[in-house]
Parts: sequence; C-alpha cells; structure tokens
Amino acid sequence: MRTRRRARRLTLEVLYEYDLAEHDALPTLARRLTEQPIETAGAEFAQRLVSGILDYQSRMDAIISRYAPEWPLDQMAVIDRNILRIAIFEFLIDGETPIKVSINEAVELAKTYGSDSAPRFVNGVLGTLADEAEKLKAELAGEPDLVV
Repeated sequence: MRTRRRARRLTLEVLYEYDLAEHDALPTLARRLTEQPIETAGAEFAQRLVSGILDYQSRMDAIISRYAPEWPLDQMAVIDRNILRIAIFEFLIDGETPIKVSINEAVELAKTYGSDSAPRFVNGVLGTLADEAEKLKAELAGEPDLVV
C-alpha cells in the first residue's frame, strides 16, 4: 500500500479515537506508530495531518457545516466528518496534495470505512468545496486556531 494512503488511514483511525474516546490525538498517533510502524515519510505525513487538523478544526468544521447544512456536524457520522477534515486540510490548508488526489483518496477512505452512502456524500461535499477552493483557501489562511 502506498505510504501516504497508509498515513491517511492511520490519521483517520487516530481522529476517530480522538472524537469518540476523547483521547489526546498526538499521543494516540505516537502509540499507534509504535504498534504499527510505517515508513518515516508516512509517519511524518500522518503527524502533519493530525497536527494540522487539530490546529484548524474549528475553521474546517464551520466550512463543513456551511457546505453540508443538511447534515449537522454533531449528527454526521464520525468517519465521514474526519474524512472530510483530512481532505480539506490537504487541499485547502496544506496545499501539497492536488485537489483531485485529495478527493479521490477521501472517497477511497469512505468506501473502506464509511457506510454505503459515504463515498457519494464525501465526493459531493468535497466537489463543492473544490469549486470554491480559492475563496476557501483565503478564508482558512492565517494562524491556526488556538487549541485550548
């Protein structure tokens, strides 16, 4: 399996545990990397994803809420919410991954971990965000959220 895909899966697992069990994400990531080591590049990518998602979570969640109003964030499946966060961080904040790659990877995660309707939902929300990418990048630019 490709290194970045493994890192995204690991990130999703960490964020899932963070959301449901309320375990601190970075120590959870470190523990999982000890239990299931991956290539250094993958571990660094997962670290960047988890840290970045935590830093920008409230801004990303506001965008998700705005672009998926029929699914309130607290009623959205934990898997779907975190897949959206990963992709949004990748293509709107981090900027290293092309939009189409981020969306394709998110849809693949949704196929593997989500419900039957998750891939279509994730693709729809991210497709809409991609159409607004330049405006949203400007909105998300700047200092990360203060994590309290």
